[in-house]
Amino acid sequence: MGRFQYTILCASGLCFAADAMQVILLSFVSLVMQREWNLDNHQTALLTSMLFAGAMVGTLCLGPLADRIGRRPVFLIAASIICFFGMLLAACASYLSALCTILGIGFGVGGLTIPFDTLAEFLPAKGRGTNLLLIEYFWTVGCLYVVAAAYCTLQGADAQWQKLVLLCNLPCVAALIIGYVCVPESPRWLVSRGRCDEALHVLRKVAKINGLDAQTVFPQGLELAQEEHGPEATIADLLQPEWRAITLCLWGTWCGFAFGYYGAILTITKVFKSSDSSPSTTSPYSFDYSAIFVSSSAEILGTTLAILAIDRLGRIPSQVASYVAAGISICLLGILSEEHASRNILVALGFLTRVFEMCGTCSTWVGTAEILTTEVRTTGHSAANAVARIGAFVSPFVIADNSPRNIGLVMLLVHLFTAACVSKLPETKGKSLGASNPSVEDGNDVLLDQNNADIFHADECTIEGTSALT
Repeated sequence: MGRFQYTILCASGLCFAADAMQVILLSFVSLVMQREWNLDNHQTALLTSMLFAGAMVGTLCLGPLADRIGRRPVFLIAASIICFFGMLLAACASYLSALCTILGIGFGVGGLTIPFDTLAEFLPAKGRGTNLLLIEYFWTVGCLYVVAAAYCTLQGADAQWQKLVLLCNLPCVAALIIGYVCVPESPRWLVSRGRCDEALHVLRKVAKINGLDAQTVFPQGLELAQEEHGPEATIADLLQPEWRAITLCLWGTWCGFAFGYYGAILTITKVFKSSDSSPSTTSPYSFDYSAIFVSSSAEILGTTLAILAIDRLGRIPSQVASYVAAGISICLLGILSEEHASRNILVALGFLTRVFEMCGTCSTWVGTAEILTTEVRTTGHSAANAVARIGAFVSPFVIADNSPRNIGLVMLLVHLFTAACVSKLPETKGKSLGASNPSVEDGNDVLLDQNNADIFHADECTIEGTSALT
């Protein structure tokens, strides 16, 4: 990767962090609102579920829109929506206004698959899995940032959840600024639309940013191979025979991992809620911040494990092993917390749960972006993300109304289902984007040099320091 890719990684990563932060934020804020506004368990669960409901609608709208008008504008639209409604949430003074505002935040969160896909389209096949996983560190840092911000703003007699909300909006504001200044349109998308001159202009600009001679890497006379542009990609296209089996397995995987991942976050926060309270505390809100912080920091290890495994073991084995291990860990956490096991044992199980959840979800994000071709990538990725939000929407209600033992057993079953769906997906290790489906050929990664009639795959041109994408 060159300087340009690291800039894209920073902008995309901050958007990714914003997604993670909204869920962790609501795991705190929903419990605080429950106390301040005298909410019952269903009303409290609905606060978090509204985020996922908005995200489900947003991903179905913004994903196809990115295939239609481009990655860059939808990137900026999604970040702007989150910034606006994020600031608005801090001004909410009633339950109904909070629900509506969180729904708006969720709509913007639904567009955050686009930054990830944009990054994928600027990376070569060699080491793409490892490089894509670097974005997951932003997710983890976002989680830790929220816990630290909650500790600073929800402690003491002047504790205010509004301060926490505003602090958690800052990374998305930074992503919007960096994205507007530094992120161009995806050359792959431009080629898929027949706008080859614009794609070549972007590639030359990227080459210059990466310290290469643009005219040497992409000399005059070089043209990008033209393709006939078909109809707009739709959800229905994903259910055509060539995509149907992959689509259904992806949907099962995403629904299961979202239920499991977000359910784990809510379960851990619930288990460690109020465990550090004492009569001497002056704070109106009480959480075991150290336990929550430790379990959140586990995602650093989870991401690192995914980076070590994904290009060695492959995408599918990494996911299957991770989801099974996560299911066992969260099941034991639920059972042992009800048996009043020691705090150290519970913290260790929470830590392991987050390690394996993160390792599995990292690999799923990478594999999904690689399975789909350019024409349907953001539509397909967004459709999977929309299905994921269904699982995420349901999880708060399961967590709110069940005992820890029952939660653990349900989580184990969901994780086993997720692993079964993953096992039916094609392996994408070492393959070009979209090449894992033999019934669909992605021709958008081809460059044609008219001077010598050599055909190059864009992925191959981006390695060995010979191209703008290095």
